[in-house]
Amino acid sequence: MLEKLKKSLEEAPVIQKESEGKIYNYFIHPISDGIPKTDPAVLEEIADYIMKAADLKADRIVTIEAMGIPIATTLSLKTGIPVTLVRKRKYGLPDEIELTQKTGYSGGKIYVNGLKRGDRILIVDDVISEGGTLLSLLKEIVKAGIVVTGVFCVIGRGSGKELIKKETNIDVVVLTEIEVTEKGVVVVGGVE
Repeated sequence: MLEKLKKSLEEAPVIQKESEGKIYNYFIHPISDGIPKTDPAVLEEIADYIMKAADLKADRIVTIEAMGIPIATTLSLKTGIPVTLVRKRKYGLPDEIELTQKTGYSGGKIYVNGLKRGDRILIVDDVISEGGTLLSLLKEIVKAGIVVTGVFCVIGRGSGKELIKKETNIDVVVLTEIEVTEKGVVVVGGVE
């Protein structure tokens, strides 16, 4: 299952990056970075898996800008469920929810519009590492009375899934768990 995704991850190049004086291994992949090209067959494989595993009685598919967009769009086209984007730009609309985003690499404010109390949402995203952005989103939307029917992340790297479960009691389904070394990406787990 998800063989195209796994193969593409194992073939992904790894570079070294620096953040706050610390060097780390960073994998470059079409699902997480949009380069070198995104294979429609991999997007379809991901969407097909989510469609089988998720509660599709959702009013919206929600994703965080930017790399969740191809996944959410593919899933939307296959299910007919509209997409709502969590954006980096503030619009100041009356229903806007402001979130503090904290990733392993950066931070800032992000915003979501168009959701209301009682809405049922399915969240999809490309990668979960430390879980900071997703945790902020989940806490705020649950506080706003929005129902989360499921959370799916294509790639897991780190302890973010466990943090989300501990802080919100919401399970995050990670399709592929990876480790990244200087030698490359190794798929170490995920869904069966």
